[in-house]
Amino acid sequence: MHPFPMMIAPRLRSFLFGTVTLIAGIGGVCAAEDYSVTTFAGAANVITGADGTPGSFNNPYGVAIDAAKNIYVTDTLNNTIRKITPGRVVSTLAGTAGQFGSADGAGAAARFNFPVGIAVDSSGNVYVADSKSFTIRKISPAGVVSTFAGTAFQTGATDGGGSAARFFLPSGLAIDGAGNLYVADSANQLIRKITPAGVVSTLAGGASLAGYANGPGVTARFSSPFGVAVDGAGNVLVADSGNHAIRKITPDGIVSTLVGNPDLGGAADGPVATARFNQPRSLAVDAGGNIFVSDFGNSTVRHITPNGIVSTIAGTAGIVGEVNSVGPAARFYEPVGIVVDGAAFYLADSSNNLIRRGQPASTAPLPVIVLQPFDQDVSVGQGVSFGVAVTGSGISYQWLRSGVPIVGAT
Repeated sequence: MHPFPMMIAPRLRSFLFGTVTLIAGIGGVCAAEDYSVTTFAGAANVITGADGTPGSFNNPYGVAIDAAKNIYVTDTLNNTIRKITPGRVVSTLAGTAGQFGSADGAGAAARFNFPVGIAVDSSGNVYVADSKSFTIRKISPAGVVSTFAGTAFQTGATDGGGSAARFFLPSGLAIDGAGNLYVADSANQLIRKITPAGVVSTLAGGASLAGYANGPGVTARFSSPFGVAVDGAGNVLVADSGNHAIRKITPDGIVSTLVGNPDLGGAADGPVATARFNQPRSLAVDAGGNIFVSDFGNSTVRHITPNGIVSTIAGTAGIVGEVNSVGPAARFYEPVGIVVDGAAFYLADSSNNLIRRGQPASTAPLPVIVLQPFDQDVSVGQGVSFGVAVTGSGISYQWLRSGVPIVGAT
């Protein structure tokens, strides 16, 4: 824990030990509450790909979660796939840090080339968008890697079965309840669908036709779509990064815009008609239909309620950093992949090389100082009292006078 100094009066300074912040709640009854953010795994400025606790990552991108609450991470610049247990122990599931390629095989013998998106099915198979190999890879529960769709280092937009299909810098992945895999095929400007048997089709978009258009399937247009998610009704949601928008594809292939404006990026909260995003990269949907978005260009986490209200639940637009705190006081640096587990989210904070965790501040154990000490002018010899108001637990104190601890003032 770190000391946080505050000037109280000319002759007295307080030091509060613990996580110290001031909550700034979101107004309005429809907006989501602020989230408390902590570091779940990784060490800032350490990129070795170390296993253990806290482990280390090198520009992690995608995150996914399985039924046992294990978190899977595409450790992009280490070219590995990592696993984090609920106890925060990091291990390498497949690949070897510092070595890239497209080799299939078991565990450390496999090779990846800039893995980005990741998803887990109900049987525990892990799927990876191996972006610069232009393929979709599959990792069995036993850790054996195979190529599920596409052919390594061959680009294109061809539909078809398995190795006959072609992709061009695939990024985000999502899986539905029937085991169908959805792919944000970024450089192709397409959203693709892969059946459990490995048959690839184009769900929406025009190959290599970047733009912005709503409508049926192949008449729709996207601009650098990076993230996909599937909601409870089977709609595919798309983080259409180049258009600063969140798009929606119905099960019958009709594309519409949920929120955002291709001509006007920004950070405005409020109703979807007026809210703005800045290069959203990834999104996730919880069981209640709430959408969580990593707003890459703003370095924030955004929230969209089922009734269409957008709020910023962590971070402050345009301010980057690496701070564990509550709501606008938290800091990220180019957040990308996001996944939800109940009310909590896990986030790949890419340029901080961290995996972060957020949960509603009202349920978080993070202690928060809600009332700071205030300055007082007193005469020599006159008694004076200082105090703070705190929510949460696990915080300790030490008051000092002229740099010397006051006995018992803890």
